[in-house]
Amino acid sequence: ASAAAAAIAHVRTWVFGTPVDDWTSMGVISDGSYGIGEGIYYSFPVTCSNGEYQIVEGLEISRFSRVRMDATQAELEEERNGVRDLL
Repeated sequence: ASAAAAAIAHVRTWVFGTPVDDWTSMGVISDGSYGIGEGIYYSFPVTCSNGEYQIVEGLEISRFSRVRMDATQAELEEERNGVRDLL
């Protein structure tokens, strides 16, 4: 049930928007923000309004977080490359 609740909350925020001066995390396609390669679906800080999202820029990333983000990106790229021939 928690996956379903998360999906509902994700869509609700996407459709109805985030509160002013607030953001949420959503899995969206990377535009290169925060050093994540373009074209990878990745969790980013976003604001939402009118059914559109915008990646929040300029948040400080700790060294620990950077290491974990890079490891996650490498894992996602490996998974994508493993099924590339099936796409």
